[in-house]
Amino acid sequence: MTSKTFDKKELKQKLSPVAYQVTQEEGTERAFSGELWDNKAEGSYNCVVCGTPLFSSEHKYDSGTGWPSFWQPSADEAVDTKEDRKLWMRRTEVHCATCGAHQGHVFPDGPQPTGLRYCINSASLSFEPKKD
Repeated sequence: MTSKTFDKKELKQKLSPVAYQVTQEEGTERAFSGELWDNKAEGSYNCVVCGTPLFSSEHKYDSGTGWPSFWQPSADEAVDTKEDRKLWMRRTEVHCATCGAHQGHVFPDGPQPTGLRYCINSASLSFEPKKD
């Protein structure tokens, strides 16, 4: 899954404590606490660790959950998934395909056309506004 790796010490200096905990320790930020959950600007949502574009504002929607939600990634190869059996349930984790940073989870309760809800932590993303 991971093709680009980063030194943990470097990442602790580069990332905020919550971004480190989310991306490197598969944590989850509190709902409605992240900077991007309610962002309505046009642009690209990129991996906070390596900068890879992961999601587009064109695919973002308000799921009411308090996390940025998307019905598909920017490109199928942008993210990888794996089964998560923590918390006594089965979920599907989403990771950046370039560096392996944990992003959030994907659920089968999203809107059409995919029916998917990529529920992503704001702390795992950086936002790049669309250039005119």
